Parts: sequence; structure tokens; C-alpha cells
Amino acid sequence: MGVSLVPTLKLLRPTAMIVGVAFVGLLFGYWLNRTFVPGTAPVQPINFSHQIHAGLYQIDCLYCHTNARRSASAGVPSVNKCVGCHQLVVPDRPQIRLVMEYWENQEPIPWVKVHDLPDFAYFNHSIHVNQGIGCQSCHGQVDQMPLMWKAESLNMEWCLDCHRDPAQYIRPLDQVFNMNYQYPADQESLGAQLVAEYGVQTSQLTNCSICHR
Repeated sequence: MGVSLVPTLKLLRPTAMIVGVAFVGLLFGYWLNRTFVPGTAPVQPINFSHQIHAGLYQIDCLYCHTNARRSASAGVPSVNKCVGCHQLVVPDRPQIRLVMEYWENQEPIPWVKVHDLPDFAYFNHSIHVNQGIGCQSCHGQVDQMPLMWKAESLNMEWCLDCHRDPAQYIRPLDQVFNMNYQYPADQESLGAQLVAEYGVQTSQLTNCSICHR
């Protein structure tokens, strides 16, 4: 007796549909989270340029990211801070008019987060900034970015590379916000000196609880 394929096909059809929907979901999720891919700038509600603000006009990082030295989050400037300048500076440009619309409607600008760590990973800006890790080390050459993108993967192995040997990346505190800082030839000895001076607890940095709490 021949075996009918009809029951088999009936079983395969919903399975294929589930697999297809899951595949489409994965593609859609990848599109939504494309900021996890280094070098990719997400579409933002306003085309804010760090190249102009931090590069051309050399506005200090802390002017906009005021909490970087004292909080886990560096903070994103309010619409009021943007308007404080742009009421007078090129107020009629189309992108600035968009800023003004958010301000007039008393709405925050819905920025797409570029450096979005998973919820199970804990990161504190103030600890890194106050112990000599420069913005450039994690965020890249921000002053040359017309649109913000993620310069590094920020995955676990990348973080551990620094945690295992912070002396290779640490710099003087007055150079933390310098986007053009060049590590000296004697970085190994300088780094070891700064690690001791800043009280970096190197023996604890690879403990799981440092990043996973």
C-alpha cells in the first residue's frame, strides 16, 4: 500500500508558517536593532551632528551630557537646552524647526538610543570617566560623526579586554574628553602609574558581579 503524503503536508504547512513568521520576526528585530552593528547610524527624528557641535564648534561633552561625571547615565540634553542656543543660532533651518516643534508641543525628542546595552549588563559612566577612561575609547571619534553611530561592538569580550588590563587604555583625567588624545610610547608605564593613582581595583574587574547585578 502506498503512503499518502496528504497528512504529512498538512503537518508541514503550519510548521513552515511558524518558521517563516519567526524568520521574518528575526529580520524585523535585526532592522529595529541595527544600532548593534558597529559603524551603522540609525535613523533619528532629527539629524543631529556631533561633527558640527563637538568637532567644528568644539562644544564640550559635558555641556550636553552633564551627568557623565556623577551618574551611571551620561544623560541626554533636554529640548530646552537645544532651544537655548537655537532660538538665536540658525533658527530657520528645517532641522532646527523640527526641534522647535518638539519644544512648542512640550514633547521630548524621541531619540533612537545608539549605545543600548542589554538589561542584564550594568555600566556606570561616572566610574569610567573618573578613573581615566576617555569617551573616545568607547564611543569612537565622535567629533567626526555627522550622525552618531556605534564605533565598537560593546560586547562582553570587548569590555573584558579593558577590564583585564585597564593600563593600556587609561589616560590622565584632564584628557578624558579629548577626542584627539594620542597614547604615548610609554603608555604601559604611564598606565600602570595612573591605575595605582586612581585606585582602579584591577583584581575585581573580571568578577561577574561588576557588570551583572
